[in-house]
Amino acid sequence: MDTDSWLADTRTSYDTVAASYADLMGDALAREPYLRAALALFADSVRATGGGPVADVGCGPGHVTAYLNELGVDAFGIDLSPAMTDLARRNHPGLRFEAGTMTDLDLPDASVAGLLAFWSLIHVPDADVPTVLGEFRRVLRPGGPLLLGFHVGDETRHKTQGYGGHPMNVHVHLRRPDQVSDRLRDAGFTVEAHLLVDLDTSAPGAVLFARRQP
Repeated sequence: MDTDSWLADTRTSYDTVAASYADLMGDALAREPYLRAALALFADSVRATGGGPVADVGCGPGHVTAYLNELGVDAFGIDLSPAMTDLARRNHPGLRFEAGTMTDLDLPDASVAGLLAFWSLIHVPDADVPTVLGEFRRVLRPGGPLLLGFHVGDETRHKTQGYGGHPMNVHVHLRRPDQVSDRLRDAGFTVEAHLLVDLDTSAPGAVLFARRQP
């Protein structure tokens, strides 16, 4: 599948489920102590490097962006789905949200102090991962922290329905932490740590901490 096709399918799918997704995810972090701890560590790392704007790429309805701001981080959100960013602005007035694609971020070089992509790389095909990670490196300041969250596994699933039973047409790519770490190193990042979560469930995840090399 070419880049334009999967981007269009992903955008349409999340425009369709935006309201239901926001209802389901509004209090998600309250149920995830390990993810909250990871976000707190990420916020500390941003502050330790001097602070500044932080991009939440694939922000959805903005709940993680808002949580980072509660932690004292100057976070703003970017999402492929205009319906998601509309909801994010409505639910979190005063915070910045904009529609955009991680394959071509509308941000200047070295303009953000940190970057978060929480379960938003899962729809990016393997062939486009280097482009996305290259964009992450481009917009991050040297030494800036990167936090990735993703599903763990060795398969790709075609999702045709979700979040309230609405139709979707997206592929969900499950990856192992070592695979993602190797991709990051190839893209010019230093990998610092990873955390595995929900290991005894049907949807285990990983949170990976990295940093842009100079």
